[in-house]
Amino acid sequence: MKPMFSPSLMCMDLLKIKEQIQILNSHADFYHIDIMDGHFVKNITLSPDFVEAISRISSVPLDCHLMVTNPDDYIATLAKAKAAYISPHVETINSEAFRILHKIHDLGCKAGIVLNPATPLSYVQHYLHLVDKITIMSVDPGFAGQAFIREMLDKIKETRKLKAKHGYHYLIEVDGSCNAATFSELRDAGVEVFIIGNSGLFHLDENLDTAWKKMLAQFYGIPYTDNPDNPSFQAEAAIRV
Repeated sequence: MKPMFSPSLMCMDLLKIKEQIQILNSHADFYHIDIMDGHFVKNITLSPDFVEAISRISSVPLDCHLMVTNPDDYIATLAKAKAAYISPHVETINSEAFRILHKIHDLGCKAGIVLNPATPLSYVQHYLHLVDKITIMSVDPGFAGQAFIREMLDKIKETRKLKAKHGYHYLIEVDGSCNAATFSELRDAGVEVFIIGNSGLFHLDENLDTAWKKMLAQFYGIPYTDNPDNPSFQAEAAIRV
């Protein structure tokens, strides 16, 4: 499986939303949209209204990460707003996980789950067969720019082994500090979807299209060049097709 990339829209320049989405539409595999309520985490960020607005200009699936205490309150609204994936934290749904996951599917969306760094995989073992995507937090949730928690590499490897052993269909995603310093280890551990934020994408260059090319060069460990005739640039392009 080729790697997939999901820009975190919390990190984009909100004064240039339309311009940046138009650029990312030709590159991204998903858009990662953080929805925080100020209770489950201290921040308050994006909303279902934002999801609906982005859906009008997006050509890639929208993945809504629910960092909220009561995710059930958001599911129907997000489905109506054309979210493709709805991904609540397992710490908030385990008392009714089967009902929540079935509700997401019944509304026509794919069901993701998100695990905080200290939450073990055993916490979700009985419903992994219902999950379309599992996101491993490699930082504590709520704030961008935190240091990578290296212990999560073992959790990612365990997630990959369970998928292979039982034939589960979920995508393996990581959220937090996906950048040049961690890309190689995360890829080797089994990550399939990389959520990229400031350090991994948006702060690499003021020109977002150039930033994307620099991100890919870092991911594949090749020299960056803006010359399409450069052999390393062509090799990278061939991998991504």
